[in-house]
Amino acid sequence: MGNTAGGKSTLARNLAKKRGLRHVEIDRLYWQADWSVTPGDVYEKQHAEFIQGDDWVIDGGGALASIPARIERSTEIILVDLPLWVHFWRAAERQIAWASGKLDHPPGGINEVPPTGPLFEIIWTMDRDWMPGLRKLCDDHEAKGKSVTRLKTIEDLDAFAQAS
Repeated sequence: MGNTAGGKSTLARNLAKKRGLRHVEIDRLYWQADWSVTPGDVYEKQHAEFIQGDDWVIDGGGALASIPARIERSTEIILVDLPLWVHFWRAAERQIAWASGKLDHPPGGINEVPPTGPLFEIIWTMDRDWMPGLRKLCDDHEAKGKSVTRLKTIEDLDAFAQAS
């Protein structure tokens, strides 16, 4: 879990491959091709189906209300909790790579580059409104004995990816 453009999908793809698990990118469920949000009932049904299994690595946010159920079913939580400026920087790099046709894995499988202004607004809003709650969820579940890894720097992210 974590803010947009933090490296969650890349990490999740690599973890799933190394561990022989299914990779589920929540953004593929949540966002439609035109960057509109999937209707809530459709998203909730698909999300519930994915988390019923025991063989997944899920990344992304999706609907905020769906995160507690996902965390409850998880055996391990990885929180990508980088400084806000890093998310803006990585998002800008991704926008440039995408616009120049050099992006291997567009987020959510979307083919069109998202508008940069709204993308940056999402990053800002997630940092301000979502991240405090995600940190608390992680704290609460860690207190109950669940494995929680917090990656706070690019170096942490790279080292965890290499070791896992």
